[in-house]
This record gives sequence, structure tokens and C-alpha cells, in this order.
Amino acid sequence: MEENIVIKKNFVRRMYDWVLSWEKSPYGLLALFILAFIESSVFPIPPDILLIALCLANQKKSFKFALICSIGSVLGGMFGYFIGYSLFEVIGKPIIAMYHYEKQFADLCVTFNDYAFISVLIAAITPIPYKVFTIASGVAHADFSTFVLASVIGRSFRFFLVSALIYKYGQPVKNFIDKYFDILTVIFMLLLVGGFLVIKYAL
Repeated sequence: MEENIVIKKNFVRRMYDWVLSWEKSPYGLLALFILAFIESSVFPIPPDILLIALCLANQKKSFKFALICSIGSVLGGMFGYFIGYSLFEVIGKPIIAMYHYEKQFADLCVTFNDYAFISVLIAAITPIPYKVFTIASGVAHADFSTFVLASVIGRSFRFFLVSALIYKYGQPVKNFIDKYFDILTVIFMLLLVGGFLVIKYAL
């Protein structure tokens, strides 16, 4: 058990370092956009890590970075919707199977339209996997304008909040992350797993 935790922590650390490496690249903004895009439908690591790094490197542009991240994420969410709507058998089903909650996803799709706006909004802000809800929205043929509105509000709130904290507090936030990375990794893992458990047992 401890060995598995160590492996997962090391994996998250490597992913964290890899994502951070783009901060010093001339393609940092493009990487932020792409990361935000693919996280909304496939990728497990949130774009907040690179967003924080870019904001720390240039605090005056924090809100510009938040805007790029929000646009990339919402567009990625639309792609997730398209996967659910038209490509579920080819792409969506393998993604859902990768996280081992096929039954819960099927149950979610049945009742999704009754709570579409609030479900997408909560998933867009919290650690609940947003990608699951983007795909479910498409499968359930949820109203597209409702989906987009909830995504824009939720994703913008999340990323602009992160950027605002960096804009105000700056380097101490980075120092805190570096100093308590191991603890934060465990918290991150718990939140990620917790988000999946919400889908598995509560929805």
C-alpha cells in the first residue's frame, strides 16, 4: 500500500515538474491553452499548475493567463461534448473505461438533463472530474447553450480566482507549494479520488 502511494506521489511529482517546465518555454502560453483543452476531455492533470507558474513569472499578466486557460478549457469542454454526442463509442467509451466507472456514467446520463446546468457548473469549479460531465452532456444531448454557459461561468471562476490569488500574493504561494508539496500531493490525490467517488456513489 505504501509502495503504491510512493509511486503515485512520484508520478504526480514528475507530471508537476513536466508541466512546470513549459513555464520557461517560448511556447508556454500555447502549452497552457493545450493543457486546459485536453484536461477537459482526457488529461488527468489540471492546468492550474502551469497557470500558477506563468502567473508567478509575470504577475501583471495573471488575468491574461486566466483568460487563455478559461478559453482553452471551455473549448476543450465543447470537444468533450462532441465526443459524447457523436464519438462516444470510438473515443468516449474508452475514456470512461479508463477510469472504471461505466455503470455510474450510464446512471449519470439517464438523469443528467434534470440537473445539467448545476452539474456542469459544480464540475467546472471543483475537483469533480469536469471531463466526465462534458462527455455526459453530449451523450445525454443536453442543451448546448446551457452546457456552454455553465462551463464559461465555472471554468472562468476557477481560473480567475487562482490568478487573482497569485496577482495579490505572488511568490509566497509558490514557496508554500514547494515547501509542502508532499502534503499537497496527498491532498490533491484525495480530492481527485474524492471527485471520482462522488460520481461513482452519489450521482
